[in-house]
Amino acid sequence: MRLKKDSTEQKLRGAYYTPLALANAMVGLFTDDIPRSVLEPSCGDGVFIDSLQSSGMLDRIDTLTAVEIEAAEAQKVLTRYSDVGNVKVLVEDFLEFYKRCYQKERYDLILGNPPYIRYQYLTEAQREIQAQILTSHGMKSNKLINSWVCFLVACVQMLSVKGKIAFVVPAELLQVAYAEDLRLFLTNQLSRITLITFEKLIFPEIEQEVCVLVGEKGGEEKGIRIIQMDTLDDFKALDLSKNGYQKVQHVKEKWTKYFVSSTDAELIQVLRADDRFVPFKEYGIINVGITTGNNDYFSITEDTEKQYALESVTLPLIGRSSHAHGIYFTEADWQCNINAGKKAMLVSFPDTPYEEYPAKYKEYIRLGEESDQHRGYKCTIRDRWYIVPSVWVPDAFFLRRNNIYPKFVLNQCRAVSTDTMHRMKFHVGVDPLNILLSYYNSISFAFAEICGRSYGGGVLEILPGEMGNIMLPKISGIDPTKREDLLHRIDAIVRQDADIEQALDIVDKELLVDTLGIDPEWCHRCRLIWRKLKKRRLGRGISN
Repeated sequence: MRLKKDSTEQKLRGAYYTPLALANAMVGLFTDDIPRSVLEPSCGDGVFIDSLQSSGMLDRIDTLTAVEIEAAEAQKVLTRYSDVGNVKVLVEDFLEFYKRCYQKERYDLILGNPPYIRYQYLTEAQREIQAQILTSHGMKSNKLINSWVCFLVACVQMLSVKGKIAFVVPAELLQVAYAEDLRLFLTNQLSRITLITFEKLIFPEIEQEVCVLVGEKGGEEKGIRIIQMDTLDDFKALDLSKNGYQKVQHVKEKWTKYFVSSTDAELIQVLRADDRFVPFKEYGIINVGITTGNNDYFSITEDTEKQYALESVTLPLIGRSSHAHGIYFTEADWQCNINAGKKAMLVSFPDTPYEEYPAKYKEYIRLGEESDQHRGYKCTIRDRWYIVPSVWVPDAFFLRRNNIYPKFVLNQCRAVSTDTMHRMKFHVGVDPLNILLSYYNSISFAFAEICGRSYGGGVLEILPGEMGNIMLPKISGIDPTKREDLLHRIDAIVRQDADIEQALDIVDKELLVDTLGIDPEWCHRCRLIWRKLKKRRLGRGISN
């Protein structure tokens, strides 16, 4: 692709070359096949062709077509394979190649590592082609979609009746919202999908977690499976002929659910259908925390509050995960944060005429303007940048980004939160203590991992809609003394930063099993699901 010149060449090209070991491993999956035609849509330095040659497969292929936009790279490949009659190297934008050949050419095997180019780095012509490819196959086209998505869609369409594809793709395919249409497209187009993930980074220089997508067209639908590997060495024992597929669900949902076994997936469905459990969203309204537009400016310390006489326009604030000490956020917790010099107050200027503001308020606003604190997008679109909208006191908080587990915290000091936390307002008649107790158990924790999404470095992010889908056991008629005792013990474990499994042990046995009659095997299996998914995400970001 011809690219803009306002960034680094590598970023613009999206070119992160495939390690030879990975190319060899991917080619090795097909050494028993005899594909007549092979396509490499972004061949780069020709590593996949090298692997095909070293494996002996190249001699058995009728034609291999390699497409590369960069003339210098293509020439290197041409030079190496000038005397190989079945290798054709084209210096061309693959998307242009697709437009030209889509109706005429089909391939038995397509191998590649597509370029990872953000939308803003594409030319207008490239954006138009990308949009045409995506929308013609029932997919949305927007500014969030990276070039690799379009490459993958185009290549799947160029497969022969029983063609196979092996692509290096970002692991975000499994979970991000912008890939929803792509996930549905792939499950509709491919009869078999294998996703190979890695505990350790394959491209450590870019800290990008990738997976290998292996797909097959035609034949009996087998479904989808996820195979987890530690390193590339594990490829040696991989046999794609073996089964282990789960029945595919032709929906846009995240594929992270396929990380659990088929039997565990069945248990998840049973739990969703069991009327003894209910999703979080049934108990109240779940929103993102306050979007200030500039947390550093609107979140202040006690010293700043006093310096600018802001006492009458500040609210208690729980601004970071470290501010939440237990499963309750109390006046004592807030005061502890204040005494520690934390930004524990939110500035909330009133919607009254600026002229009526005290001089000190105006001084703090001028300070923000003089230091460009008002230049952020959210601030610039407000009529008055310093008035934060949608400020209300919730009943509870839920941490948006988490490490070991997401905390759910009752609000006992009329605090507010920034968008680092979600806020919940319970419906009338809902007992907050029952909901608090119902969350800290193995089943709900398993759902938190399933519903959320993970990123490099082990972060678990849960959006409001995803929080709403976490299943909670119904609690009613529980003895108040028993409830108080259980909550006290959980709070102590959380405040001491002890192993959260101690709390899960208590609630699983004493509440779910002994009081609610939940099958203890369900609790045990959900504990294992939670551990498995947690271990996987915490292991991400480790390089070889």
